[in-house]
Amino acid sequence: MPLRQRKEIQEMSRSIKSGAGSQPAAASQAASRLAAAAIILLLPSLASAAIWPDALGPFHRVSAKAVAVQADQAIFDEYGFREAETAQYEGDGQKFTATAWRFQDTTGALGAFEWLRPADSKPSALAKLAAETSTGAILTHLNYLLRFEGYHPAAPILTTFVEGLKQVDNSALPALIDYLPSQDLVPNSERYVEGPAALQKFDPGIPPSTAAFHLSAEAQVGSFRGSPGPGGDLKLAIFSYPTPQIARQQTGQFQQIAGAMVKRSGPLVAVILSPPSPDAAERLLSLVRYHADITLDERVSTRRDNIGNLVINAFVLIGILLCFSLVGGLAFGSVRAFLRRGGRGEAADAMIVLHLQDR
Repeated sequence: MPLRQRKEIQEMSRSIKSGAGSQPAAASQAASRLAAAAIILLLPSLASAAIWPDALGPFHRVSAKAVAVQADQAIFDEYGFREAETAQYEGDGQKFTATAWRFQDTTGALGAFEWLRPADSKPSALAKLAAETSTGAILTHLNYLLRFEGYHPAAPILTTFVEGLKQVDNSALPALIDYLPSQDLVPNSERYVEGPAALQKFDPGIPPSTAAFHLSAEAQVGSFRGSPGPGGDLKLAIFSYPTPQIARQQTGQFQQIAGAMVKRSGPLVAVILSPPSPDAAERLLSLVRYHADITLDERVSTRRDNIGNLVINAFVLIGILLCFSLVGGLAFGSVRAFLRRGGRGEAADAMIVLHLQDR
């Protein structure tokens, strides 16, 4: 507990002791207030450690606290931010800081990863979305974004940790990230856009009304090396819409932006604003191609659809009926023989004979 909180509780406790002898009722009320205040003051401590465990491999947690997002709150809200926590770990002669952000879905974690990833980071094999620097690593696990400062997490430790995460989202990553060309792409320049706040930060030349996020639009933005010299890079934004018809409608809106070069491919609209080299922009736009993946629901054949299995099952049924008949016949004959041997089956064996041949 912080020192300030301990002092407040101690002062309230001393005030209760001073008035306990002369005013029992007042002391009882003060004690109730003290208990309520203690609970309120302890809530942050009780709420801590909601994500990071007490132990992480050979390291033990020294402290943990919730992280309040202050800067760029609107962007975090667009990414579906839910909670964040940072923890200090020590052990094995090493100290490091670990921070975790939980988002509503995997798309939000993707957007935060591309945004918070250091510009000088290199790809890492820790996860599909992972990068590392000389001092740490950053990666995603489903709807969680994890950052380690002062430590490169080992794969076994990381696997054990992510298996214990709560409130995970298993949705797939958006297919839009695969349409950004890789040729001449500036490393770590990708930015995923889910709303007006992110668009104004990552590509402010495009009006949010033109992007029309109310039509369920999303975008992937990236910088590409163009002509040599300052200002030669190209910034490409690819917007994805639910249907090609909506994309065709919005293409005309994008073409009204002064200096914009626009291309539509299926439900995708690619935009480059005021390129320093129109030829380089045209070559870059030609790399944006939409590939439709069509999935057909087909009936899966089962063993019942095999005529061979049908014939075999018919013979099996015949064998079962034969066995049942044989067992039933033997049982009936055995009972009759037993009754005859005891002299109790003669009445049952008696027959009425008409002797018709004598007539």
